[in-house]
Amino acid sequence: MATNFHNLKFNYFAHQLKFRFDAGTSRGVLKEKTTFFLCARESGSSQTMGWGEAAPLPKLSIDDVPDFEQQLSHTCIKYSGYEIPRSEVGILDWVNENIPAELPSIRFAFEVALLDLLWDGKKQIFKNDFFEKEKPIPINGLIWMGDKDFMLHQIDKKLAEGYNCIKMKIGAIDFDQECELLRYIRERYSSHEITLRVDANGAFLPEEAMDRLEKLAQFGLHSIEQPIRQGQLEAMAHLCKHTPLPIALDEELIGIHDLKDKKGLLDQIRPQYIILKPTLVGGILASRQWIELAEELGIGWWMTSALESNIGLNAIAQFTSTFDVGMPQGLGTGQLYHNNIDSPLTIEHGFIFYDKNKIWGSIPV
Repeated sequence: MATNFHNLKFNYFAHQLKFRFDAGTSRGVLKEKTTFFLCARESGSSQTMGWGEAAPLPKLSIDDVPDFEQQLSHTCIKYSGYEIPRSEVGILDWVNENIPAELPSIRFAFEVALLDLLWDGKKQIFKNDFFEKEKPIPINGLIWMGDKDFMLHQIDKKLAEGYNCIKMKIGAIDFDQECELLRYIRERYSSHEITLRVDANGAFLPEEAMDRLEKLAQFGLHSIEQPIRQGQLEAMAHLCKHTPLPIALDEELIGIHDLKDKKGLLDQIRPQYIILKPTLVGGILASRQWIELAEELGIGWWMTSALESNIGLNAIAQFTSTFDVGMPQGLGTGQLYHNNIDSPLTIEHGFIFYDKNKIWGSIPV
């Protein structure tokens, strides 16, 4: 096998993903979302293509900027014709050195497209049991924000589908109503039967956060994600030190690129968990750095997709499978869209797995 990819060509295709329902977040309601599929191939080998996905999250990704598509186009043009190492380590190092950290979703797209090309364009990103042996990964069932009846309907549906870990987004309706929903679950299932997580997306004010954490703790929660808005380091450190329930950092990790800064953030705040979204934090290599630093400090972690299509979700699931994970991951977002790319990704009874009896649909180009 050649040691380098020669005369590579990169191009991309935009795709408008359409939600099956109005997806409520603390930053507004999403009805559709633009994603970009990145294609990598060697000139003269047009039949073999590697696919990645650049999917900046509106109002959250640091590369959610008006000229994003222009920057993606410029990056494709700039690096077409390059020679790039034909190895996992070489690919990840090359992307880290050449794609700016300020374009995390583009970094992720290039990593995935080139790794897919390395494995002959068959949607294998890593040598892993998820892809090769259909090893399932436990996932949480996600409850989106909305009115009380809408959220209650989602809860009943997820419980009926066999999930034993439920994650509920909070901060959209009255806090007492959200507590009622949590109470509804706990009256039916103990913490030994159903694991409960909540995601505040920074909805609490620092002065009210501790009181709300104490009220939430009565429901035996596994954790709460980002109780206060990111960037309030002293307040978050205080909460993590005195919290009655474990806190997971999510948005707090976005935009932190330097290894020293990552370590300093974790050392100052000392959260109980961190949540890795490769699209938001800078891709696969950056996520590995966060994991290594967290484990050095005894901080737990799990992986979450960030509303990518099945192209990005497949890569994140395979990346997750390279670790020995036991707790449920946040990898259930492939069911959100009615025009997603058909894929072998399958969810049953709270697990996601790669069903080799199914095939990939075509990517709209």
